Amino acid sequence: MTDKFQNDINNLVEEFNFNGQKKFKLIVLFGLLGDFDSFEYAINLKSFIDNHQDKNLDIFAIAIGNQNGKEKFCKFTGFRKENLKVVSDNQIHNNLKVSKGLDVGLGGWINMLLMLSGINSLKTIKEVIRGYIGDQKANQIYTEFDEIEVLKFLKFSGNSFKQVFGDGYLRPFELATFRLNNMNEIIQNWNDYILHEEYLPQRGASFLLNNKNQVIYKFFSADVLGYSSNMRNPLGFLSDLIKE
Repeated sequence: MTDKFQNDINNLVEEFNFNGQKKFKLIVLFGLLGDFDSFEYAINLKSFIDNHQDKNLDIFAIAIGNQNGKEKFCKFTGFRKENLKVVSDNQIHNNLKVSKGLDVGLGGWINMLLMLSGINSLKTIKEVIRGYIGDQKANQIYTEFDEIEVLKFLKFSGNSFKQVFGDGYLRPFELATFRLNNMNEIIQNWNDYILHEEYLPQRGASFLLNNKNQVIYKFFSADVLGYSSNMRNPLGFLSDLIKE
């Protein structure tokens, strides 16, 4: 860990007033608000909080976006508005050496489509496939009591997954359904979530700090749908590191 990197993190904490009261502090750098990873990561963090796993942890995030996008993002994902800051460009990401993603010189759309096809984003295809075939080593997303609505015209109960595939693991099509729902929200509110298309390939990062603001864990994403080192248990690093 270089002194410059630690100083950059300290400056970030001061600039955005990320002064939590708990033992640990997680600072997440999202890319665009409308990035698939931003939505999925935020929803997982909301679930983490709902399950009272954040008693030792303050969670803050920065995303590229505007105020309208922030309002809609927080309403949809449940992420706390007061803990999310929006910025107009990727200067902070650049300062902290976060991956910009692929750039072939043909614009953000082409770069993102190429990354979704696995180019310069090697883990993406594997993660997309996992969304359709399921994963015996990952947790299920929906309970049998959840009401699921996809694309506004397809509605069904989470019990459908249980009846067809059982429960206790990530069932086939479950993660794909979850991601399709997120994608639909993004597309419907594209102009609010996608501030500048040039930032579509921009990846994110996570920094876990102790009570002295020292970085004790960091992860830099390089892939679309790769916001954690272990996508089977994306927040597993928190459970391991923020114990009493």
